[in-house]
Amino acid sequence: MGTEIERKYLVKTEKWRSHLQELLQNSPEIGAKYCQGYIPTDNGTTVRLRTVGSQGYLTIKSKTEGYTRSEFEYPIPVQDARQMLETLCLKPLIEKIRYTINYGNLTWEVDDFLGENKGLIVAEVELENENQAIDIPRWIDREVNDIKYFNSSLIKYPYSQWKKNEKYQATDN
Repeated sequence: MGTEIERKYLVKTEKWRSHLQELLQNSPEIGAKYCQGYIPTDNGTTVRLRTVGSQGYLTIKSKTEGYTRSEFEYPIPVQDARQMLETLCLKPLIEKIRYTINYGNLTWEVDDFLGENKGLIVAEVELENENQAIDIPRWIDREVNDIKYFNSSLIKYPYSQWKKNEKYQATDN
């Protein structure tokens, strides 16, 4: 059984963009285009279909308890993934560019959302245990433990629909 222990953070937009420009100068291939969708369930389980480049994936996740949940991910033919995204998944689909950054002793995944969620930038880090120490990069603003930042929630309530006074604007302080 796979286990995912993950913490999620909002990104300081301008500091991130500056850091990204530095990274792209040294490694222009760090970003990958993702398209993903979710098959509806009513028991708290998440069923996700995803394409990353020319590969498809099916992922099933349990409810999150603390920062931890069970996770099972399987590669599937990209054509199958695309067909399931189109025919089985809730809309709008999640579109994003994911940047994988090694910082300190951890790997950060920074998602720069497109489409209905454009303007939202979230960073995630997977841990070995819930109490693991995290060296926070300068471009991180604050941790978000709110379900509305989950990709599966952004399908139902996209960032573009958040009320203006509710919409998160990262600071660079």
